[in-house]
Amino acid sequence: MKNKCSEAERQAVYKAIFNRRDVRSFRHDPVSEEAVKRILQAAHHAPSVGFMQPWNFIIISAEEKKEQLAWAAEKERKALAIHYEGERETQFLQLKVEGLKEAPLTICVTCDPTKGGSHVLGRNSIPETDMLSTACAIQNMWLAAYAEGLAMGWVSFYKKNDVRDILNIPPHIDPTALLSLGYTDNYPEKPILETMNWEQRQSLQQRIFFDEWDQAKKP
Repeated sequence: MKNKCSEAERQAVYKAIFNRRDVRSFRHDPVSEEAVKRILQAAHHAPSVGFMQPWNFIIISAEEKKEQLAWAAEKERKALAIHYEGERETQFLQLKVEGLKEAPLTICVTCDPTKGGSHVLGRNSIPETDMLSTACAIQNMWLAAYAEGLAMGWVSFYKKNDVRDILNIPPHIDPTALLSLGYTDNYPEKPILETMNWEQRQSLQQRIFFDEWDQAKKP
């Protein structure tokens, strides 16, 4: 099939991929309903194993709920800090969860492991494909948010049962992600953890094998 993308369109796709960032600082400016709908539409068009579409999206704008979610994230962040010492501990403690309170919207993306019933193409063999499909939806949201001129931050410090209690999520539903969404004055040029020297981007060439694990390309 002939590629239908123009050169400008192709460049725009790669620009979004390479420039997308995990943002922690937000302005309080409201986000239009139209932009949110487009972002969720992008998520809903993510690839899904067995076409199960296991995701749901809870849009949170109530200040009380955002405060409760920020409490859950802060509690877990402090608990995790015991695993790091010295400079690493200081860096870890500086990671911000305030975005949950600053951003006008938080979106909880959930995964339903029962979606599609007990026999879903692909999930019969690899049960994790429902979560992988949900991750694809989240990535689509991130790229769409960048295209909309919005910032998104993925908060990954929380106990799932805390989030279930706060958002009244049934026990069998997985609260996969809390995503802060809004505008920012501080869109980083590089990933935050790279800027903090937490880790550096590794060589792609070292991640590519041929025919077997850990096999370099034959000359």
